[in-house]
Order: sequence, then structure tokens, then C-alpha cells
Amino acid sequence: MGNPVVHFEIMSGDAEGAGKFYGELFGWHVEVVPEMNYGLVDTHAGDGINGGIGTPPDGSTFTTIYVETDDLQAKLDQAEKLGAKTAMPVTDMGMVTVAMFIDPQGNLIGLVKSGPDAQEQGGVSSGSNAPVTWFEILGTDGKALRDFYAKLFDWHISASAESSIDYGEVDTHGGRGIGGGIGASPMGKGAVTIYAQVEDLDKTLEHAETLGGKTVVQPMDVSTISFAQFADPQGNVFGIFKTR
Repeated sequence: MGNPVVHFEIMSGDAEGAGKFYGELFGWHVEVVPEMNYGLVDTHAGDGINGGIGTPPDGSTFTTIYVETDDLQAKLDQAEKLGAKTAMPVTDMGMVTVAMFIDPQGNLIGLVKSGPDAQEQGGVSSGSNAPVTWFEILGTDGKALRDFYAKLFDWHISASAESSIDYGEVDTHGGRGIGGGIGASPMGKGAVTIYAQVEDLDKTLEHAETLGGKTVVQPMDVSTISFAQFADPQGNVFGIFKTR
């Protein structure tokens, strides 16, 4: 059984502004924790995973995912043996215990301690808002990146049927969390992107722009889905998709 992706995180220098943006765009509920400069996100989508919106100590802007494991230190040690670097040692945050590493191609990825409390906190409430059901990790060498995550998290990653596309779909085969994709970035650098499923790409992009966002990838058709990307007002790139 592979380690599931159970949490997403959107970080920027303006956590309050980011929380309002995503709350208005998707209807997500953001419960602010003032002492942590952080907001807990319950998408109220009835599917997918929940997340958090906050401001890191250095005020940097990034998005990432958290992968559940029962032994954080052992997983960090394994990641380092495979070429990663520890970015945050095992840290008890009170409600949850986490750690972070930078993969061999520069992507920051989180780890979260598994257990009954973590599962309860990660539950998505019922509702019809846009669910977060996909993640994407890109780098300079898709195959090497897929090999790294397959070994680290025991993920099943199927290569694209088109040999010209350096991309593979992730099945964590764990029964929890969400699936995703790992491949080569057209920009030639690492990137972690979160995707929410929406009913209308054009309307969502238009709404994002009225709230201060900017379309960075116009709607495109790939296989059985259509997808697009926008940058939020704080500069984070976020993905949206719909099935066709």
C-alpha cells in the first residue's frame, strides 16, 4: 500500500488575502488560526482533500502537498538516501506532526504523521464546492522524478502512452488521498501544482481574474480532461480541470 497524499498547502506573504481569494473563488471554508498566521481549509466539496493557507516565516510563496506516513524520521532518512534534502525536521505543531524535504529536482514536499487524529482532521465536509482531487510534481527529468517517488512512497506510476510526453499518472493504491501526475516541466524547473475539479473552466478563470488572479494557461484538452491554470494575487499557480 502506497503512502497517500492527504493535505495541500498554499503559502504566501499574505495568508489572509489568499484565504479570501480561494474562499470567494471556490466557496471553501477557511478557519483562521491567528497565532499561527495560518488558515485551515475545509473545501466542503464532499470529495478530495482539505488543506491549509498560510505565511511561512520567510514570507515565501509556494504550494505543496503532504504525504501521510507512520514514521516521519524513517521517511526523511529514506528520502535523503535517494537524493533529497531535509527542509524541516520532524516537528510537533500541536495538532499534527510534520516534516518536509526538497526532492532531487528542487520540489518542496511535506510529510505528515498518520493516525486516527490526522485522519479525522483531514476529513472533507459534505457540499458541492470544487474538490481538490489532483496534484502534479514536475522537474527537469520526469523519469528520474517518477523513479524517486515510486521508491520513496511505493506509488504505482503509469507512463504516458505517448512516448514524446515525459509524464506519468500516480496511483497511490492506498484507498485514501488523491491521485496525481509526475513529469518534466515545460519551464525546465521544478514545480508542485494543486488542481481543483470545476464545472466550467472559462467561468472559473473569469471569476479568478475579477478577484485579482491572472490566467497563465488557457483551457487545453488532454486525453479525457480539459485543464487550465491561473496565478492567484500572491503569485501561486493553481490548476483547474474538468472531465470531458
